[in-house]
Amino acid sequence: MRIAIVADAYPPMQSSAAVMLQDIAIEFRAQGHEPVVIIPAPDIRDSVVRSIIKGIEVLRVPCPPTKDINYFQRTLCELYMPFAMRRRLNKSGFLSIKLDGIVWYSPSIFHGPLIRALKKSHHCKSYLILRDIFPEWAADLGIMRRGLPYRFFKVIERLQYLVADTIGVQTPANLQYFYRNQSIAPCQVEVLHNWLSVSEPKECTISLSDCSLAGRKLFVYAGNMGKAQDIAPFFEVIATLDQSRDDIGFVFVGRGSEVESLCAEIIDRNLSNVLIFDEIQHSEIPGLYAQCDFGMVFLDSRHKTHNIPGKFISYMHYGLPVLACINEGNDLFDIINCESLGRAFFGVEAERVVSAVLEMVDDPKYVTEIPDNCRILAKDMYSSTIAVKQITAALVE
Repeated sequence: MRIAIVADAYPPMQSSAAVMLQDIAIEFRAQGHEPVVIIPAPDIRDSVVRSIIKGIEVLRVPCPPTKDINYFQRTLCELYMPFAMRRRLNKSGFLSIKLDGIVWYSPSIFHGPLIRALKKSHHCKSYLILRDIFPEWAADLGIMRRGLPYRFFKVIERLQYLVADTIGVQTPANLQYFYRNQSIAPCQVEVLHNWLSVSEPKECTISLSDCSLAGRKLFVYAGNMGKAQDIAPFFEVIATLDQSRDDIGFVFVGRGSEVESLCAEIIDRNLSNVLIFDEIQHSEIPGLYAQCDFGMVFLDSRHKTHNIPGKFISYMHYGLPVLACINEGNDLFDIINCESLGRAFFGVEAERVVSAVLEMVDDPKYVTEIPDNCRILAKDMYSSTIAVKQITAALVE
């Protein structure tokens, strides 16, 4: 099958979405299909740029800029983006090349018109990989009021669902959103777990053996540090342990809107057991994990929609037991606690989380038994092989 993969993230971008999409494109090819990745490219102006990245055909399509501009401008540009991409693709002759299926990734929620045009041209099915139920999560966190902008984005959200033949959500809890709003998506909705392809650890620019945390048991967080994660309350746990244990450390690696305030928290509290590093190349992540003992996951407790963060999947594949502070009702709570993968809590109750950290550091099973549990679960549930087989089955039904 010749399959178009439409998204707004792909390497050399370093986001978890970009990495996941490259993994699944490579797996499509490994299973005998012919994937072609289509991504918007505001940094080019004239014609579609074709390149081959790790054996995958990638089309970078000129479009308006959608990053590092104010929200109003970004909305207008994203609204126009699929129409601009369609025009450029048509001019390039791509729309005349037969497709057997279309896979697209949300966010962004604005790809609907482009997917509709591709389906009409090629008379094939589409599969929406839905990782972000927007604008619901933004309203839940108080980032967006349920006023006119919210209602506008709800219309865009519904349009993308109407274009899909199948929607793959990332957790069973997300199915409830569609059960409660049955008219919003008349198509098939199913759980499509996140995935990751494992690579061997390589050299990492961060050397924890050469820093102030050398020799400690290390908890690592690698990913975005923004409002959706709400990491700040966890610093009460870090401060408590800083006063009582000198053998435990915390490492945060990444970017995000809250990095500056978290760095200020370290200075204000004079904390000696935590370090924050800038984002590193994805290829360096296995090398980072090889230097650490545990992984951390944070989700703002106000979330009402649910997700399984890509970083959790990566911790599993590399055998890192997980400490998770997440929103109530999230499936991750039962997955971690029932499958003996670490410890998970709803929110951050400092005393209980401190006790969990101490248990994870002091109990030998977190070195001998639980890392194996993590790797087994990752292989059975969160592999790109399984994801591609599931998507392909939906496209040929």
